[in-house]
Amino acid sequence: MSKRVIIVGAVALGPKVACRLRRIDPDAEIIMIDRDELFSYGGCGIPYYVGGDVAEIEGLYSTTSHAVRDADFFRTCKGINIMPQVEAISINRKEKKLNILHLGDGKKEDLSYDKLVIATGATPFRPPFPGSDLPDVFTISNLHNAKAIKDKISSGQVDKAVVIGAGAIGIEMAEALTDLWGVETTIIEMADQVLPTALGRNIAVIVENQLRENNIKVMLSQRVERINGDKNKGVQSVETPNGTIPCNLVILSAGVRPNTKFASNAGLATGMSGGLLVDRRMRTTDPDIYAGGDCVELRNLVSGENMMMPLGSLANRQGRIIANNINGGSSHFKGTVGTFCIKVFEMGVAKAGLTGKQAQDTGFDPVYSIVAQHDRAHFYPTSRLMYIKLIADRKSRRILGIEAVGAQGDAAKARVDAVAPLIEYGIEVDNICGLETGYAPPFASAMDIINNAGNALDNILEGRNRPIDVIDFIKEFKKGKTKVLDVRGPKEAEPFIKKYGDKWINIPQAELRERISEVPGNEPLCLLCDTGPRSYEAQLLLENNGITNTKNIQGGYAMIIVAAPEFI
Repeated sequence: MSKRVIIVGAVALGPKVACRLRRIDPDAEIIMIDRDELFSYGGCGIPYYVGGDVAEIEGLYSTTSHAVRDADFFRTCKGINIMPQVEAISINRKEKKLNILHLGDGKKEDLSYDKLVIATGATPFRPPFPGSDLPDVFTISNLHNAKAIKDKISSGQVDKAVVIGAGAIGIEMAEALTDLWGVETTIIEMADQVLPTALGRNIAVIVENQLRENNIKVMLSQRVERINGDKNKGVQSVETPNGTIPCNLVILSAGVRPNTKFASNAGLATGMSGGLLVDRRMRTTDPDIYAGGDCVELRNLVSGENMMMPLGSLANRQGRIIANNINGGSSHFKGTVGTFCIKVFEMGVAKAGLTGKQAQDTGFDPVYSIVAQHDRAHFYPTSRLMYIKLIADRKSRRILGIEAVGAQGDAAKARVDAVAPLIEYGIEVDNICGLETGYAPPFASAMDIINNAGNALDNILEGRNRPIDVIDFIKEFKKGKTKVLDVRGPKEAEPFIKKYGDKWINIPQAELRERISEVPGNEPLCLLCDTGPRSYEAQLLLENNGITNTKNIQGGYAMIIVAAPEFI
């Protein structure tokens, strides 16, 4: 006898479960319900639709052969019955029935199931400050909101916008508003950096500067007190403790909350974030009910803790696993290391694993290296600088995380993708030093930036390289706590000598051995070269000559350019 599978949710996970299950079980009765009438769309593509990279909204819910994934498509091409504008109300687990509400006519009915899949996703959080429910205050929750935002902008009704929250969606929407439409955009973020849960401060500041260079105003460590306006005229301004920002559009990007109320009311276990708890087979605490995607908590394979990771890529992988297991298989989803990437104007950003702060909060003793190097052979005409941060535990030398940013996003993503799958297996620094990667000048250097990030971290852990982060260096320098020994050429050092006087000492590397007596040995020195290697060698030379009060500026001048351009 064929089994009946009910799937609640038809955006990412739900359609993947349904289509995979149909392929491996032609006889199963598969019913998918959703509150909306638009299905199986790429929600992560919404900012690119608003920003014009995706010309038509149908592109977000069409196949590669341009077939629109509507109810007829699923019925005729996939053999799956979709019930649109239907909401799940409650679950009777004992009788294995799902109570649903037809939103169009208010009719309720029960659907019996053999297996139930919860793929309800998450809802953007709408903060409780006054005015958050005004017209023209949008969340990026579905295609209807996306179309409303684009229609409003394209009709010339928006010249100033405020984005509340500097996470991935907030940054992508700020770029969309600014890049195509020329909207004067301000980002307001409560944390002291952009992408606060994804990146460490020293890499996040590069992203922040990229936003500022593209005419986006970034306000950090700020909170919103209220949004001013009325239901007739819409939004007029946003108030913060530091002043009022005029605007006629607000995007809320303050995180998401899992849609699990009807499931938790049925007694299914949830975690700290409210996401459903699932085992490695993606089963909830009821073995006949599966869940995945944005409405579940996943095990972080580095920290061991549960976390939310709302990504369509994970949802699709989980969907295949759920379908396999409903069909009698034993597929497992172990968890995630939190691999993430984003485009910020002409810059690509990627990360995997924990940030330094997250590692410290988990109980590790994190140590990191930051290296700047060309993403291709330095002599190849299309090579551009890339910046990588590699984080390890001091005692075990286990790699805890990696962050990369560069002008060529595919190169940054490729380096993170090379390390991400290895993190869960406890890869150590030595493994990164010897990691085998493909080499050809159009794609990489003979000693890849990944290897050099490992080499630098190995030297730091062994005490040979005593580093200082650019942000910390600038703080100490401005307070007069350190001088700089610049081992670049006179031409490169000249602007800094003019600007900072005797606090900036220039002795080129080639002359340092003969002029070592000119180096002040009784006061702190920060060592600088273009990207870090020459200043590291200078540190070793100085130490061998009894000058030990030095710190090597990580990433050198190249890091200063992108992290603190005002210092130059």
